[in-house]
Order: sequence, then structure tokens, then C-alpha cells
Amino acid sequence: QVQLVESGGGLVQAGGSLRLSCAASGDAFSRNVMGWFRQAPGNEREFVATINWSRDTYYADSVKGRFTISRDNAKNTVYLQMNSLKPEDTAVYYCAASLRRWATSSVQYDYWGQGTRVTVSS
Repeated sequence: QVQLVESGGGLVQAGGSLRLSCAASGDAFSRNVMGWFRQAPGNEREFVATINWSRDTYYADSVKGRFTISRDNAKNTVYLQMNSLKPEDTAVYYCAASLRRWATSSVQYDYWGQGTRVTVSS
């Protein structure tokens, strides 16, 4: 069982930065694929970024070059550094953990956090 708690959301102006954190409890964090998703009002949940145990990463085209996912296995924490934020990045951001070797779709993730809200003003 894995429990995930996100933090770091808030209100920021366009062009600004935020760093989200996701603290994980439970077994084998270092072996989990960790991902970030987001859901804007009226939209479906969408993939943002993922990182595996060897720190291979993959990003959605919409955030590539602006967002960076990283992990600290000693702290059981995964991060999402978000730079050059745009109003269209406004959403609730969710951290997720997968037991698979690789996962970029929400259906491939087994555990979810409660989400943290990010609002980007223009």
C-alpha cells in the first residue's frame, strides 16, 4: 500500500514558478514509477510527467521544457518544478504511483494523492 500527499500548490502570476512535492509512505517507493497528472475544471485528468526508478523521465508536450520531474528516494518524495507558468496550467495536480516498469496513462497508476491546486493568473 502506498499513500501519497501533495503540497506546494498555490496562486502564481503567469511566468512565475512553483515546486510541487509529493511525499510517499509505504513500501518500495524507490521501485515505483511516479507520475504527475492534472485536471482543469470541466476537463479530463491529463498526464503531465513521469519518472521511473532509474530517473528516466517523460513529459507531455504541453509542459516539455518548462516542467521538471525529479525524485529523492532517500526522502520518499517526488517533485514537479514548474517554470514559465501559463494560465492554461491552472488545474488540480495529482501525484500517482505505479507498480509497473513504465506508465504514462492514468489507468496504469495504482495509487493517487488527493491533489493540490495550482492557479496561474494572467
